[in-house]
Amino acid sequence: MKASTEDKIKGSFHEVKGKVKEKAGQAAHNPNLEDKGSAENLAGKVQKKVGQIEEVFEK
Repeated sequence: MKASTEDKIKGSFHEVKGKVKEKAGQAAHNPNLEDKGSAENLAGKVQKKVGQIEEVFEK
């Protein structure tokens, strides 16, 4: 599997995981968990974007 594809998949996984943590934090009234979820969501978006950029440079 290409590195770009792997980064995009991992990024999507972290995005979803972050959204789940964010919603769980909101439901449990836990701002710490909500913040961790937001950070992981953002990190996933960045990683997915890195994968897209790597794909462009592979061509």
